[in-house]
Amino acid sequence: MNLQTLLYIGGRLIKGVIILLIIAVFNFFLIRAAPGDPAKVLAGEAGASDEVFLQQLREQFGLDQPLYYQLWVYINNLVHFDMGMSYRQNIPVFDLIMDRLPATLLLTGAAFLLSIVLGVLAGVIASVNYKKWLDSVITILSLIFYATPLFWLAIMASLFFSVYLDWLPSFGMETVGVDLSGWDRFVDVALHLVLPATTLGLFFTAVYARMTRTSMIETGRLDFVKTAIAKGMKPSRVTYKHVLRNALLPVITLAGIQAGQLIGGAVLTETVFAWPGIGRLMFEALFQRDYNLLLGVFFISSAMVVLFNLITDVIYCVVDPRIELSK
Repeated sequence: MNLQTLLYIGGRLIKGVIILLIIAVFNFFLIRAAPGDPAKVLAGEAGASDEVFLQQLREQFGLDQPLYYQLWVYINNLVHFDMGMSYRQNIPVFDLIMDRLPATLLLTGAAFLLSIVLGVLAGVIASVNYKKWLDSVITILSLIFYATPLFWLAIMASLFFSVYLDWLPSFGMETVGVDLSGWDRFVDVALHLVLPATTLGLFFTAVYARMTRTSMIETGRLDFVKTAIAKGMKPSRVTYKHVLRNALLPVITLAGIQAGQLIGGAVLTETVFAWPGIGRLMFEALFQRDYNLLLGVFFISSAMVVLFNLITDVIYCVVDPRIELSK
């Protein structure tokens, strides 16, 4: 890794920190503008809703302070890597998120790899068989998966493969009440992962398939490809060495942007399949009006998006050395 690359990464990290702080301020005001009072939610769960108890709760969590002071406290804590305490669980927000984050990374990572591999493979097959029946089948399936709502697909997959066929577990990350370890635990988690990862990845598989197909068809019409064919190079070599490598650049760009969006899709998927990740944690925090926990999840999600974008830029240069990194 040369000096120019290090300077570029350092500059992007500084810009990323500034962007994250701006996002944190925006999320703070956005959540405070939403209806609902955390103190009333907690008081309702405790069975005590008198005004004295409500005031005590607001003082305990700093909700009685002016909004500008609450923002200052939040940003000051965030700069010192402190996300505050969860109103409802009285546990540090960072600990709650770190406890759930591995499950979300496992789910989104599996869905991302599945969508990239299947999407690019389907796009290559469709472009090689351009205007043939196989191209039509892949295009139609891509449109179907792209247009199908994620929550409906998740519910139907659960009903068909878990309830009707009884092939796969329908909820959770591991089998409840069974103490497994080693290979048995790995297989158990893998079986629980199949339905949520496939459901979450099918939408992006359709996107990557269509992008790869279009990009390869356009790249195949360029002059350097025609020259390689005229020189007698094998069609398969031209396809995979020249066409695919250049066609992957827009796919990589799209994948880097959508990698962070998988967290958003994971909210629905984790809720339907009861997957214990931060998407489900965010869903629970929303109904409990747990402001600190919501802000923490939003911040971690934003940080992952910024990180994925930086990784995408670096991968860009690995795939195509002609592209130079610059500040």
